[in-house]
Amino acid sequence: MSRALIFAEYGGPEVLKTIEMHLPPPGYGQLRIRTKAAGIQPFDCLFRSGAAKQWVPATFPQRIGNEFAGVVEEVGEAAMFSVGDAVLGWAMLASTAEHIVVPETDVVAKPATMTWPEAGALAASGQTASTALDRLRVAEGDTVLVHAAAGGVGSIAVQLAKIRGALVIGTASERNHDYLRGLGATPVNYGDGLVERVRALAPRGVDAALIAVGSEEALRTSLEVVRDRARVGTVAFQPLADKLGIARISTERSATRLGELTRLCAAGKMRVPIQATYRLEQASEAHRTMETGHVRGKIAFVL
Repeated sequence: MSRALIFAEYGGPEVLKTIEMHLPPPGYGQLRIRTKAAGIQPFDCLFRSGAAKQWVPATFPQRIGNEFAGVVEEVGEAAMFSVGDAVLGWAMLASTAEHIVVPETDVVAKPATMTWPEAGALAASGQTASTALDRLRVAEGDTVLVHAAAGGVGSIAVQLAKIRGALVIGTASERNHDYLRGLGATPVNYGDGLVERVRALAPRGVDAALIAVGSEEALRTSLEVVRDRARVGTVAFQPLADKLGIARISTERSATRLGELTRLCAAGKMRVPIQATYRLEQASEAHRTMETGHVRGKIAFVL
């Protein structure tokens, strides 16, 4: 038996609970993994609340979570990993559990230099940031505006854009400005006058904007400061984006993409900042923290 986090109805963080589940054996090309850590995303809260049910409906009782790290406990036929291997990866809507069974194509080796919470919080946010920068064609010499730059996706996007040779401007509250400077971004306060402040920092214009927060201000500001509307994209939930013609960017997951991210972490070129960790019994508290909108980097479950 193994514990998993679920919710049996839409609602606030209080609907989360843990249940005991049977452990299925891995099938062909699959791995059973003893989870050590699992990241928490803003999407998890939207999914649990029902705000995303138009796009991703729950099937009750519904498991939750989209990124994890752990140790291979059992391997299926033809699997290339071995028992005892440390891995990280993704299991859509099922990652927050003591054990998971996943195709080995959805995991990569965990670098020894990464802690379990760092590894467990990389796959979803990291691949979202990587996909977005690819879609927005961010390259050397670009000036990139990242909204909610201190959050989970934003923190990774800032670092990846810097690695590509871009100049990064990141919106954040004053308390996160030193944090963003440490990641390599030029911080700017959101709020009234944002357009003017961004233009002052980028007198030659902004080439691309990544919106990682469901804010009308972020959407409208991006359209005003970016020359090419096709290089404005959002990874956050905000229905107004469709009306404004701003592209919604969906994560393109692959072992190749995730492997590149782990190599950057192993080489010390990128990090996964962890604000706090929680136990499964603290799931409601963890979701409340996420819903404050003030998480710096990532938060994660440790199991």
